[in-house]
Amino acid sequence: MPTEGPCYTIVFEDNTETPTIQELRSALEKGSDEDKLETLRKIIVATINGNSQPALLMPIMQYIMPSKNKQLKKLLHFYWEVCPKYDENGKLKQEMILVVNAIRNDLQHPNEYIRGATLRFLQKISREAELLEPLIPTLRANLEHRHSYVRRAAVFALQTVHRENPSLVPDAAELMQTFLAAESDASCKRNALVFLANVALPRAVEWLRGVWDGIVSMDEGLQMVVVEVARLDCARETTNRPKYIRAMFELLGATSHAVKYEAATTLTTLTQNGAAVKAAASCLVTLAIKESDNNVKLIVLDRLDALRERHRHILDGSIMDVLQVLSSADMEVRRKAMSIVLSMTSGRNAEDVVLFLKKQLLRTQEQEFDKNIGKLLIQSIHVLAIRFSEVAATVVHALMDFLGDSNNPSALDVVAFVREVVEKFPALRPAITEKLTNTLMNMRSGKVFRGVLWILGEYMEELDAIEMVLGEIRKIIGEIPVLAAGLREEEGNPQIDEQHDEGNFSGTGTGRPRVLADGTYATETAYSVTSTRTEFSKTTKPPLRALILGGDFFTGAVLAVALTKLVLRYDKLTSNRSKANSVRAEAMLTMTSILRVGQSKFVTVPIDEDSNERIMGCIQSLSELNGCPEVNEIFLKDSRTAYAQMLGAQEKCAADKKAAETVKENVIQVDDLLVFRQFSKKSLDETVDYLEDLGKATGAGEALEDFISNLSRISQLTDPIYAEAYVKMHGFDISLDVLLVNQTSNTLQNLCLDFATLGDLKLVERPTVHTIAPHGFQSIKATIKVSSTETGVIFGSILWDGPNLTECCVILNDIHIDIMDYIKPAYCSETQFRSMWTEFEWENRVNVSTKMTDTREYLKHVMQSTNMSCLTPEGAMSGDCDFLSANMYARSLFGEDALANLSIEKTETGAIVGHVRIRSKTQGIALSLGDRITMSQRDGKRSL
Repeated sequence: MPTEGPCYTIVFEDNTETPTIQELRSALEKGSDEDKLETLRKIIVATINGNSQPALLMPIMQYIMPSKNKQLKKLLHFYWEVCPKYDENGKLKQEMILVVNAIRNDLQHPNEYIRGATLRFLQKISREAELLEPLIPTLRANLEHRHSYVRRAAVFALQTVHRENPSLVPDAAELMQTFLAAESDASCKRNALVFLANVALPRAVEWLRGVWDGIVSMDEGLQMVVVEVARLDCARETTNRPKYIRAMFELLGATSHAVKYEAATTLTTLTQNGAAVKAAASCLVTLAIKESDNNVKLIVLDRLDALRERHRHILDGSIMDVLQVLSSADMEVRRKAMSIVLSMTSGRNAEDVVLFLKKQLLRTQEQEFDKNIGKLLIQSIHVLAIRFSEVAATVVHALMDFLGDSNNPSALDVVAFVREVVEKFPALRPAITEKLTNTLMNMRSGKVFRGVLWILGEYMEELDAIEMVLGEIRKIIGEIPVLAAGLREEEGNPQIDEQHDEGNFSGTGTGRPRVLADGTYATETAYSVTSTRTEFSKTTKPPLRALILGGDFFTGAVLAVALTKLVLRYDKLTSNRSKANSVRAEAMLTMTSILRVGQSKFVTVPIDEDSNERIMGCIQSLSELNGCPEVNEIFLKDSRTAYAQMLGAQEKCAADKKAAETVKENVIQVDDLLVFRQFSKKSLDETVDYLEDLGKATGAGEALEDFISNLSRISQLTDPIYAEAYVKMHGFDISLDVLLVNQTSNTLQNLCLDFATLGDLKLVERPTVHTIAPHGFQSIKATIKVSSTETGVIFGSILWDGPNLTECCVILNDIHIDIMDYIKPAYCSETQFRSMWTEFEWENRVNVSTKMTDTREYLKHVMQSTNMSCLTPEGAMSGDCDFLSANMYARSLFGEDALANLSIEKTETGAIVGHVRIRSKTQGIALSLGDRITMSQRDGKRSL
């Protein structure tokens, strides 16, 4: 008898109409083949779920076993697999003799399908030695059957039987060796070689020696087994390693992609020779290009990446081949291939890689490609240009052509790239700033304008360049004052103020009557205007003017700051005071014009308070040009210094991360001395803590799982049954171990524990029925599957049969599942955070209510309670300030992203006020994290 029964999956059973045993017996006896199939299927499901129904064993033998229906025979095999075969004493049931006889007849059946199906069935009952022993001679006879389908199944049936009960097939090695020598079918050879390699590897190697020259021409399945035999043989001392290496080289050219992959991975384990590594890498790259399945591509690229980490410089020559994988249509494959390319790029091939990426980027601009590939290419060029300064000048001008595309998110990546290049490579500043100045009229996005205006305000340092930028800004802002021009356009009078327009105009009005939609007459007047300035209608407004009239006053504030920096720098460089005053006055007029427009009716959204205050500060700085040198210092130096420090912090983090990846563990040499602290000489003031040593030796100092925190009482002490549950998380599963205590003096029969769930929780297995003795104990286990990060609740009841067959019930307390076990800290870039923040629609805002007085401590408290990581750099939060704003990010085990923004302020009384905004793609995780923060604040108040 087996020590433990087999494990089966619970199948849903509809209990609304449960047939009785008599009804099932009648259906087996008198029903048609379709009725018998349905009845037998119900019996199998009930048996799997714990109701074996032994009374139906003989009717099944009597009415189902003689049937010639192939579907019934197949279903009968399932029943023999799950039905109880032993009695209460552990002895084989007498009825099983008839079953063995039926199986023997099927193994000798003239139909090949029935023989093959029966042979596969024997693999499932391979542990039942008493059942199998009489069948072994018939099973061995099937090795000589005329049909390869039967022989193939017979080999695997023998292998399974031998693995579980070696004594039943003692001559398995000799049997398979003889079978291999006489067999001609490739699939049968494949199965026999697998069997022989697992039973007697030397015999498998001996057979392989005789077919070295024919390995290339073998069947795909047989080649896969040859690769496996080579791997197993080389795991021990063998003299055949050179032959295996040569065979793997030959299999790299096989027609099957699976064989190529296995041969390439095996070759790298057999030898570390450079030529072999290059050949394996070339094979993997070819597979990544030609394979159609994207999942296979990712697996192959992972293997290639692992190979690159072990052999860094050997594979540098294959980088151009890896770049061909970028032609794949799947974005994940492209990202993986690009990460490998970036890690393989060195100073020797950086120029070629950047040239290739530049050509691909131009192709995406000329043709209709996915915007994500353009963004990926720009980010990769950015990384390479910063890492290898010699290629920055060759790509920066090509990338700036993307600044005019308002619908392309990669324009923002170009701005970030240009900003970093301008800061790190001063020699490129004049050419880059000139190119940016010339492309101002082509820009349409407010975010792009803000980045470019900041660059021009910081790095324009020549007098002529500043004048050129100011001229271009006049063009993109249009006629000023903006409000006066808007009023004239609305009134239909385009006359231009003489004080601000040096051009001349002549207007003549001609009119003719027009019939309006309501039938009345009106006069249409046309003006002809001659002016030196460009006239823009409402549909052809300058780009920056259109953004300001559309309510983008943040861009207007950035423009004011850029104008302030340019004017301050111009005032220092020029000796023409009249020209300097004129430039300053025009800049102040532009800023004032933006303020007035923001307070007028011509904008869709009024100006916000922050932008208004920022622009007013710039106007005040220009009005007191020489009166506040500290303010001038902030505008001209501190801003650039802060950006340089941010870049330095990013480089330091990247260097630390790289150093952590490349650090090697301390290697202890084999001839190093062993040090026993207890045997060493001690001074009088140095003591040995023997208790600490004993604790380390016995493992007493190790952190143990907190059992009490996972234990919850789910019934009352006064209930007839006391119940407590131990909740354990196992990845995506929740394991419940419930202890039931019968507190009565009666025997509780047919006791059933029913669970139900709320949220994305599903009960995997239903607890069986039990009988508990007076004052007895019973442990019941249940498994629940979790499918998303959402607060889940498990509730249930205990049912049993009371006196006079009355149903008694105890309602259990709810068990709340903590979602923090499924949320882990994660990291993403600022661009990715902003993109997800814009995309996610579910937001939960939690007001701050705490007795803490330190803003940094409150941030740590929120991070600890929500398992989120802080994305805001430490340098951005350093210093003593009463304001704190930080971004946090986490990812669940189910791939769900959770974003949070903390904005708090310390008041004059010392209290912290503000809010935490949580955003996610689904509602559940946003609400759950908000509840978690609220609970942590409440608990924090209690502890304080």
